[in-house]
Amino acid sequence: METSLHRSLKGMYAASEADTEVRLGSYRIDAIRGDELIEIQFASLSSIRPKIQSLLRRHDVRVVKPIVFRTRIVRQATADGPVLGRRLSPKRGALIDVFAELMYFTRLFPHPRLTIEVPMVNVQHWRLPPDRRKRRRYGKDYKTKDYVLESIESTHEFRTTKDLLRLIGSDQLPHPFDTSDLAGHIECGRGTAQQIAYCLRKTGAVDACGKRGNAILYRAA
Repeated sequence: METSLHRSLKGMYAASEADTEVRLGSYRIDAIRGDELIEIQFASLSSIRPKIQSLLRRHDVRVVKPIVFRTRIVRQATADGPVLGRRLSPKRGALIDVFAELMYFTRLFPHPRLTIEVPMVNVQHWRLPPDRRKRRRYGKDYKTKDYVLESIESTHEFRTTKDLLRLIGSDQLPHPFDTSDLAGHIECGRGTAQQIAYCLRKTGAVDACGKRGNAILYRAA
């Protein structure tokens, strides 16, 4: 079922209401603005990769991949009942999280017809008590009623490998650098830094240029 969050973003990106959920051949497009097709994807980008690859043959495509910056949890006992409580989740998203999704798009990005746009969104997560059987099976103490857009903190576009290098501040890294250098620079775990290095190498943003002990060294391509 479509969430209010997805519906709100479609309305923001489309030229008009008539330009949402448009049929194009065998595909349904979230929104159209001018000559650009817009796909809004909250789930993994891997699930729309074949679709985007096909559309890029003839069209300019903008893939909108929201990252949740803050979540406000709203609880109800019933779907039409009063709000029982609201609280901010301690979890925060970061723009650097986009690399976790780009892992599935390294065969498509960069492409002259492709723009990846990342809005950092604040959302409300409306929750209801769980179905008892599902609670035993999955361990969740709630079921999701809806996600609602609260606000947009910022929006970022990625079109070229230079945009990826700018995101990690590559000009402030040692030349060459390894994933330990990267992890320290952007203050992330070593595993995340390795994931980022993989994306950078697969998209052609960096080249492997040797080793320091067991660590692979990279430099901007």
